[in-house]
Amino acid sequence: DELRGLERTRERFDTIVLDPPAFAKNKAAVPSALAGYKEINLRAMRLLEPGGYLVTCSCSYNVNEATFEAMLHEASVDSHIPVAIVEKRMQGRDHPVLVGVPETYYLKCFILRRVE
Repeated sequence: DELRGLERTRERFDTIVLDPPAFAKNKAAVPSALAGYKEINLRAMRLLEPGGYLVTCSCSYNVNEATFEAMLHEASVDSHIPVAIVEKRMQGRDHPVLVGVPETYYLKCFILRRVE
């Protein structure tokens, strides 16, 4: 695992972008997807310089924004790395989110800053 290797060598970065493929292709996959998202985000948080930015995304429709944000909170607590939400984003205009059609809101993106 790339992140583990970087962590072992004590690498530090000003900016990290996590944009994995969909981890939860169906509802049954959500628990394992959340574990995977937590693992990569926790490790990425540890690799950030103080003041550094983590851009982290999920394109899994089955993981909604609130659940993704809660997982980020857990990763922050477990990594002992405090982060603040700088911005939230979603997919581009060429993939519109239709009112009343929640499955069209599939891309969640959080821009976080390591605060200390």
